[in-house]
Amino acid sequence: MKLFDRLFYFCLMQLRHNIYKLYVIKTAKWFSLIMPIVVLFFQENDLTMTQIFILKAVYSVGMLVLEIPSGYFGDVWGRKKTLMVGTMLTTAGFMIYTGSYGFWQFLVAELILGIGQSFISGADSAMLYDTLKSEKRENEYLKYEGRVISVGNFSEAIAGILGGLLATISLRTPYVVQVFVSAAAIPAAFTLIEPKLDLPKRVAGLKDIFNVVKHALVVNTQLRNFIYLSSLIGAATLTYAWFIQPYLIALKLPVATFGIIWTLLNLTVGFSSIFAHRIEKHFTQVQTTGFIVISIALGFMLTAAFVSIWAIPLLFLFYLIRGIATPVLKDYINVMIDSENRATVLSLRNMFIRIIFAITGPILGWITDHFSLQAGLAMAGCFFLVTGLILFICTYSLSSSCKPS
Repeated sequence: MKLFDRLFYFCLMQLRHNIYKLYVIKTAKWFSLIMPIVVLFFQENDLTMTQIFILKAVYSVGMLVLEIPSGYFGDVWGRKKTLMVGTMLTTAGFMIYTGSYGFWQFLVAELILGIGQSFISGADSAMLYDTLKSEKRENEYLKYEGRVISVGNFSEAIAGILGGLLATISLRTPYVVQVFVSAAAIPAAFTLIEPKLDLPKRVAGLKDIFNVVKHALVVNTQLRNFIYLSSLIGAATLTYAWFIQPYLIALKLPVATFGIIWTLLNLTVGFSSIFAHRIEKHFTQVQTTGFIVISIALGFMLTAAFVSIWAIPLLFLFYLIRGIATPVLKDYINVMIDSENRATVLSLRNMFIRIIFAITGPILGWITDHFSLQAGLAMAGCFFLVTGLILFICTYSLSSSCKPS
């Protein structure tokens, strides 16, 4: 009996190590040395803002192509194997970047990075939730998801400083070092332990994928509406992040300050993510979601209205809300779904985020190039406000046409 207890304790401790390995994967994913200077790097290689947004749209398309299949692989094939593939492809994408000098070469690298990230997104959160569920601690998911997100943002914050320093050597140097950072996630993914859950047997195939998607988007209207709303908010925060550097350029700030501001912004997200589970306890789901929708839209509009160094605190307020929104909205979705479909549904959410960004990103980039930064930000704010309110009303309305089932 003692031997059995020791084996059980050993397996339990190994499973709990999943959380720390997910921290490593999240750190490698978000320890982005390139983000503080990515727009400058693209401009050094003669790219316009339209081309930059097109590249990020291609990245989104890369994720879209395999977002649902990769999530489904995570449910059927295993979260561990899916994360292994994702970390290897991501590393390969950055390796291509180190030797690229033009739009079309960058496009190939972005496509591979997008596919790699599609294998990670969804599978990482599903691995975390099911690791906790196997220990009957799924009620602690929001706390740990907040910590995982904060680890990612703290990593991005530190990387902002280091990336800025590496950029003093050359704007390409951060990309070279990024390859080694991404590669650090590979051994962490290979040593994950797949949680043992009592899941129903299923026949893998396109029909099964279709049934999962049909249930999420047709049968369960509450889940469908919330996936749409959560995806819109995710796309909004992603869009805002790509406006940060143009905004700092418009302020004519020294390049050296870019890394510092980027670092402080990500520290803001990191700290707010840690306390998201405590904040969420004091409000209802309707109140929390409504606050997030309004705040995100106003963030764009206020930033458009005040292009001034004195308006920089607006950036921090937006990132404060972003840190609360991500773990809270993921937690709401996780409560609505079963483990056998978790990675697929979370990937479905990520897919819609990328669809929205792939459509709106190039349009907003074109508006910024041909009119002004303020026009791009204002248009983004109007779009996310109108669509956000429509989806919010549809999600929580008492009318029969939109009432959650």
